[in-house]
Amino acid sequence: MGAAAPPRLLAVETISFARGIPAPECLAVAELAECAKAALERDGAVALSYGSTLGYAPLREWLGDRHGVEAGRVVITNGSLQAFHFVLDVLGGSGRPVLVERPTYDRPRGILAAAGIETAEIPLDDDGLDVAELERVLAGREPAFLYTIPTFQNPTGSTMSAERRRRLAELVRERRLPVLEDDPYGLVRFDGAALPSLFELEGGVDVMYSSSFSKTIAPGLRVGYAIVPEALAGRLEPLVASTYITPALVSQATVYEFLRRGLFEANLERVRGLLRERRDAMLSALDRELAGHARWNRPEGGYFLWLELPDGVDASELLPRATDGGVTYVPGADFGGAAASARLAFSFVSPAEIDEGVRRLAALVATAPAPV
Repeated sequence: MGAAAPPRLLAVETISFARGIPAPECLAVAELAECAKAALERDGAVALSYGSTLGYAPLREWLGDRHGVEAGRVVITNGSLQAFHFVLDVLGGSGRPVLVERPTYDRPRGILAAAGIETAEIPLDDDGLDVAELERVLAGREPAFLYTIPTFQNPTGSTMSAERRRRLAELVRERRLPVLEDDPYGLVRFDGAALPSLFELEGGVDVMYSSSFSKTIAPGLRVGYAIVPEALAGRLEPLVASTYITPALVSQATVYEFLRRGLFEANLERVRGLLRERRDAMLSALDRELAGHARWNRPEGGYFLWLELPDGVDASELLPRATDGGVTYVPGADFGGAAASARLAFSFVSPAEIDEGVRRLAALVATAPAPV
């Protein structure tokens, strides 16, 4: 057992490993306030009016330059999840299944279920999506598209290996398989070398790319984006217009000002440091409290790690007891994972709270009913 918690933490009602959001210290509040003011002073007549349906033009140009594409292929969205909505609306009405990872981000799972769209789940492991299994699925039926989070995946934190990325890019070219690569966490890397995106490896012909500034600047700005074929951008424009006429241009102009001032890279490095400390705190606490009783991965970045509880311990059934005991998480079953799995987010709580939260969780696992 670990050392007793400091008195301050004993008074903390609930420590949440469920919240996949940045810690308050990650938010550059003062700098963003200055950028918002400067953006309005510089370009307020544009930012405060109706404007381009597909997003603030200077930001689209900046993103096009960063990704080596024409700005006409960039669609700025209210967070990257909206990119999934738009792509689904255009490509998902064909009666063909949408391919997703198992487990995968619970929001798209819910969207697909609510829309009554069939899915085919492709398992993943520590090296990401099982491309061999994907090939077997493709041999039987043509899908609408594949939705994948290759880097620091939500919920598992796993990253697709370089070898699998290359094979998947080849498969996409061979089959002309539409893919939506969701990459909100890729820049939040703590260890190891960055891997090329599927978009880069395939050339951006059939791979669409979505990302967000929620994890690298601030989620409340609600600025995400997608890079799609130019013809698809044209099909998306009336859909986007019917959804909100004009996007949130003030937020987009604020982000552009932040980028224009050269603040992005230094802020990203600061965020990486804060989150690395939290990842390390969670791994150390798990090593101390649950070694030999559970299994977990060691992600090189992102917001989450994946916990596998002892056989017979149902994470969904344990959750009410955990909540009463002052710690929460998201059961793996919510993402399509096994009953004995859970997603632990280390991004929001402090290192000291992580230490105490894992101690509370370990005590509950130790007293969980044995399987019958």
